[in-house]
Amino acid sequence: TTFKDPHPQITKALAERQFVTYKRKDGVGLSGTIYLPVGYQQGQRVPMLVWAYPREFVDADAASQVQGSPHRFTTLTGSSHLLLLTQGYAIFDGPTMPIVGPGETANDTYVEQLVTSAAAAVDKSVEMGIADRHRIAVGGHSYGAFMTANLLAHSDLFAAGVARSGAYNRTLTPFGFQAETRTFWEVSDIYKKISPFWYAHKINEPILLIHGEADNNSGTFPIQSERLYMALKGHGGNVRYVTLPHEAHG
Repeated sequence: TTFKDPHPQITKALAERQFVTYKRKDGVGLSGTIYLPVGYQQGQRVPMLVWAYPREFVDADAASQVQGSPHRFTTLTGSSHLLLLTQGYAIFDGPTMPIVGPGETANDTYVEQLVTSAAAAVDKSVEMGIADRHRIAVGGHSYGAFMTANLLAHSDLFAAGVARSGAYNRTLTPFGFQAETRTFWEVSDIYKKISPFWYAHKINEPILLIHGEADNNSGTFPIQSERLYMALKGHGGNVRYVTLPHEAHG
């Protein structure tokens, strides 16, 4: 193709990136793009932000398909997490976080699969000599924010989290969410197990909650962030809640 780079002056500064493939411990193939910060010196370990979004699959073969490409331009938008590359952070962008299970069962092991995928991403970035294992943060938007809070609640892989426009209490979305078609009344234990609000007392890392005040997505009304914030503060957590006036879900 002959598509032109939309912003060559930015891409030139942020061009150093590596498309990587790796496996989690159950053999499911994973992939993602690691961006190196401006002025990065080979062999230097730097703080890293892992920015991701989980997706559901019916089997391991489908989940292991490579997503992304090393041939795409680096594109930035106004709120892009890639801007942190200018501040000395490496970015693990879009590491796949597959939730695998036949039929409607994928979320039965959501937490376990999520933590396993995240651990594989952390291990890969550390093995490559890029990330400092003790200075890795995790973040995401919407379902990625839900992922972020769950990873802080159920693991100690990350030093901090950034959760934007997320949902944290699945009893507030009782008729399903994402690819989950079972209702709260059918599998109430699953709704509880994967809701980080129920485990707010276990989130012992700093977390930044961001939410658009005019969020128009039925699954992510701002009350989701408000209530998680209150739960975290009630347990003495290190949390900040930022609202964005007039902003919708995106």
